[in-house]
Amino acid sequence: MPQSRQAVDPRAGATLAKAVVRAAGLLHFNQAALADILGISPATASRLHSGGYVFDRSRKKEWELALLFVRMFRSLDAILGHEEQAKQWLEGENLGLNGRPADLIRTTEGLIRVIHYLDAYRGRI
Repeated sequence: MPQSRQAVDPRAGATLAKAVVRAAGLLHFNQAALADILGISPATASRLHSGGYVFDRSRKKEWELALLFVRMFRSLDAILGHEEQAKQWLEGENLGLNGRPADLIRTTEGLIRVIHYLDAYRGRI
């Protein structure tokens, strides 16, 4: 009998946690900002950074937000890299998004808008 799609490698949560922490570090997001983006408490963000917390698919919202954050990082990295240009883009006012991406990604709607914007830009490259 085939395995269900829900059967997932138990290390997936740890892998996602490492990817989120790495992306946040490369984009210079502090723990408080990451907590806002992922909808987790500052204490949880601290445990995430120290390796004491991993994502779990049963916590669906934070799992999905973590995946979206990594997706945003990957798109931004492909376009600008993860150095100063990416940080400047995140911090700068964006007329197409009608705001600063760093502020927008603190809400689910804003994070998705930024991802769609980056995806559209990548499609032009």
